[in-house]
Amino acid sequence: MNTAEALAELGVSVDDLTAEQRQSFDEKGYFIVADVFSPEEVAEMRDEVDRLAAIEGEFGGHEVHIEPGASRLSNLFNKSSAFDRCLTCAPTLAAAHVLLGEIHVGSLNERSPGKGTGQQMLHSDLPRAHADDWRGVNSMVMLDDMTEENGPTRIVPYSHKWSPINVPDVNMGEMTSIVIDEATRPKVPADPIATYPGEVHITGKAGSVAVINGCLWHGGTTNFSGKPRRVLHLFIGRRDIDQQLVERDHVTPELLARTNAAQRYLLDIEGAEAKVTGYPPMPKEARVWTVTDGGKGY
Repeated sequence: MNTAEALAELGVSVDDLTAEQRQSFDEKGYFIVADVFSPEEVAEMRDEVDRLAAIEGEFGGHEVHIEPGASRLSNLFNKSSAFDRCLTCAPTLAAAHVLLGEIHVGSLNERSPGKGTGQQMLHSDLPRAHADDWRGVNSMVMLDDMTEENGPTRIVPYSHKWSPINVPDVNMGEMTSIVIDEATRPKVPADPIATYPGEVHITGKAGSVAVINGCLWHGGTTNFSGKPRRVLHLFIGRRDIDQQLVERDHVTPELLARTNAAQRYLLDIEGAEAKVTGYPPMPKEARVWTVTDGGKGY
């Protein structure tokens, strides 16, 4: 099986993308699609996020990293069938296939900042060794309305073609540092937490999906209202790049039993044996979100 065959089996085609979406993704590094998931689908996923967050508490997100000030969850495909529908999220999968060719799921995480928290430094999700080294596509599946008041994601249009900055350590792969090219250097913010000139806030109704190039400069903003802003981050990586969460290291018998060949191909768990039975174990300690820029930790 290859990616084109897997996507066809799942009913996803690159033709699902409009000309406007393709142009925005190529030129600006992002696009937004409304009503990808129905209110009923959103409600089921939202309920499962709340259930899992109550179980994991301060350790939520521990399989990838914990972020102080935000509620996080990771390893979601192994924790609930409610998220299986993300394996047919056409905007994300189609854009990733166009940009990357052969793909697999990098991870499915959830993030929701609490009142007065959520401001992140501008960062790229992935490094790039050269201009055409596209490694991944990230997306935001909105389970609540994302508004100006509850901590929308900010992005810097066109910045995916600049040097990446502040890439999280967990995503650096084989690269040990980021080299900022001369064209990008004047654009690097002195204060990566501060508002950046020309930044755009991603907003939308629950059920919408925002798709971004993994090198685009972006970050969370402060949730001033305290209203829930639950967002799933469906990350799709180039197939020769390691997954952020190696699914076969966490796979449950339930996930293996309910997925078809195309889903297992995208998850990269074809032929895997179950590693976990029951609810995945909680850690005694976990990785805290950190970033690297030019070899310096923040």
